[in-house]
Amino acid sequence: MTRRLDDVVLADVDRRLAAADAHLAAHYPGDDGRRQPVHTVYIPGNRYSATMPAEWGSTALTAANDAGGLDAVAALVGPNNETDCEPETLATLVEHKLTTEPIEDLRIDFEDGYGTVDDATEDADVAQAIATLRSALDAGTSTPFVGTRFKCLEAATRARGLRTLDMFVSGLVASGGLPEGLTLTLPKVTSVDQVEAMVAVASALEDANGLSAGRIRFEVQVETPQAILGADGRAPVAQFIHAGQGRVSSLHYGTYDYSASLGIAAAYQSMEHPAADHAKNVMQLAVAGTGVHMSDGSTNIVPAGDPDDVAAAWTLHARLVRRHLERGIYQGWDMHPAQLVTRYLATYAFYRGAFSPAAARLRTYVHQLDSTVMDEPATARALAGVIHRGSVCGALTVDEIETALDLPLSTVRDIALGRPTRSTQ
Repeated sequence: MTRRLDDVVLADVDRRLAAADAHLAAHYPGDDGRRQPVHTVYIPGNRYSATMPAEWGSTALTAANDAGGLDAVAALVGPNNETDCEPETLATLVEHKLTTEPIEDLRIDFEDGYGTVDDATEDADVAQAIATLRSALDAGTSTPFVGTRFKCLEAATRARGLRTLDMFVSGLVASGGLPEGLTLTLPKVTSVDQVEAMVAVASALEDANGLSAGRIRFEVQVETPQAILGADGRAPVAQFIHAGQGRVSSLHYGTYDYSASLGIAAAYQSMEHPAADHAKNVMQLAVAGTGVHMSDGSTNIVPAGDPDDVAAAWTLHARLVRRHLERGIYQGWDMHPAQLVTRYLATYAFYRGAFSPAAARLRTYVHQLDSTVMDEPATARALAGVIHRGSVCGALTVDEIETALDLPLSTVRDIALGRPTRSTQ
């Protein structure tokens, strides 16, 4: 074999690219494997109770039963008015989810959903929320992810927001420690400076409470045009992630604040407005390769009122959930208990519909079987990724995954995360 380039050339290339290699490794580490919830539920801070998740699940099941049962709702809201998987299996899985883990991510809200009150009232509500959450954590009835959204770092609300944040974090530490799934939401971010300030606050809270460095992470809510396009023509939202120094866990799109900021009339503010899609496309580019999660927003059309209104709201919500899943956004917001019905029906139908073709292609790829399709490693990761996500949220069972693939679920997860396995090396 003839070679003309000697090792000196390779050493020179290594030298030239050393800084770029380091930058890529530091800023684009890829998926770290942590679980991403399929949704976030916001509840006003003065209305949170330890039994609230179970109550929402019960309310959701009652709403479905009033409409003829989960299988009937599935037929109503499925793609082209039919589900793309077995209705009985889908209904059974969703009923189990609504009974055992109806809410995956809960935010005790002291921002827009809570409103503005005097300091003494908010202080009392924060203290009560901490005590209630501690009871739920100790009883094992809390949601897998839980935290608070405090008021933003704009001048008018900065002091109150940080006071609530301090009370919430320090109060949880004092009462028994921070929950593993603690999630804090920084809303209405307008500048990189605010993210940098939040990093400093997180560090100060860790020092004050004897926490390890980096323990406090936060998600950034993208609700302002200044987050998407800066005065210099750059996309600040991409800078937010890197200015966060590893503390930014997720970007969340805020449907209504963002739409209103652009002057879009209330009747046309929606998760599927072209302006919303533009913002989310920029966000999706910003998080790619960073390991930071991304969430779509919410719809304020809720399943309440007469049966026709409930059915129309469910149909809309299911379509919006399916829409963001098809676009590679795996999380959204829910605002009403009955939205849990279509959150899980649409999510589970998506993963179950994707399962058979993904499993067949991944099995062929891993076991090197003859096929008319030649998938590459990146595609194999995507195939494994949709299967792994489906298993984590409960849409797919371990047994059916391992049977279809002739692989342990742990190997599927490794492929999804781009980790070398014996079967793919």
